[in-house]
Amino acid sequence: MAFETEDQETQYCFPDINSSCVKGKRSRHEYNIMYVFFSLLSAWTVFLNLLVIISISHFKKLHTPTNMIILSLAVNDLLIGLIIMPLEAIKLIETCWYFGETFCGLFMIIMGLLGSTSLSNLVLIAVDRYVAVCHPLLYPQKITMSKTLVTICLCWLFSSAYCSVFVVSNKYFDSSNRTDVCYGMCTLNLSFTYIIVDLIYSFLLPCVVMITVYLRIFYVAIKQVKVINFLMKGRRESSVKRKSEHKAALTLGIVVTVYLLCFIPYYLLSVMGVSSGTLTYLLWTLYANCVVNPLIYALFYRWFKKSVKHILTFKILEPASSLLDIFTDK
Repeated sequence: MAFETEDQETQYCFPDINSSCVKGKRSRHEYNIMYVFFSLLSAWTVFLNLLVIISISHFKKLHTPTNMIILSLAVNDLLIGLIIMPLEAIKLIETCWYFGETFCGLFMIIMGLLGSTSLSNLVLIAVDRYVAVCHPLLYPQKITMSKTLVTICLCWLFSSAYCSVFVVSNKYFDSSNRTDVCYGMCTLNLSFTYIIVDLIYSFLLPCVVMITVYLRIFYVAIKQVKVINFLMKGRRESSVKRKSEHKAALTLGIVVTVYLLCFIPYYLLSVMGVSSGTLTYLLWTLYANCVVNPLIYALFYRWFKKSVKHILTFKILEPASSLLDIFTDK
């Protein structure tokens, strides 16, 4: 991909095509800085989420319904760092889409899938914590490993179907049907009907569910802490278990809150039709959220800190390391 300098004449993404988009001009210095920055961001995202994936997959003590949802979210974030970030970075830096119209459509499907699945995972996390905190006696029966895994798979399948229909029906990559698109551009072309549908499915419904559920969780948690402190003075083990559930709810609530703080401004402004430059900035803020989640786990989960030590020191290669009690090992 060629560099642009300030003294060059106007260049096009595809000089041999009359309908080619104009290629933006950047100095070699800008190219180098931007490519290094986005490459490091992408690599760091993949690395951190890979640690989460290996931790939960390897240690059997971490095979719980809640952690399966965290695993699904980590896989989602890893794919964003591995696929979406590099391609979006190239499109941003080069100001051209070099990968063809068909791959543009596929890219839009993958991007929509990962965005939709992120929200689905966060909704599942909220529901899981709601049952654990508000209905602790029913949790083992209502939230099982098999039910959780089936639900996660259904979320991925439904999101795939939804995004595929969404892209194909709106003909994102059929530039021949649009007069405002040049060759070398990969953009979304939404009909009004699909804007309303996507607004409800991908924004309003998940946000309302998560906010409502977490408000209920924290209300119940405060009441439970007061009752536990009063009634369970001599039953420390039960008290510690409930506090652990509350801490898990708080930690995952932070994950959800951080995501919503990144997601809500982007979605609201995209619906309002603000400038593409502002949307690009907010979009990368949303991508950067994929780096934040593992850091939140590192701050609040002792098991994650210990598992990372075992991974980085290759202790997970030792026999029977998967059976290690990651919660009590020192």
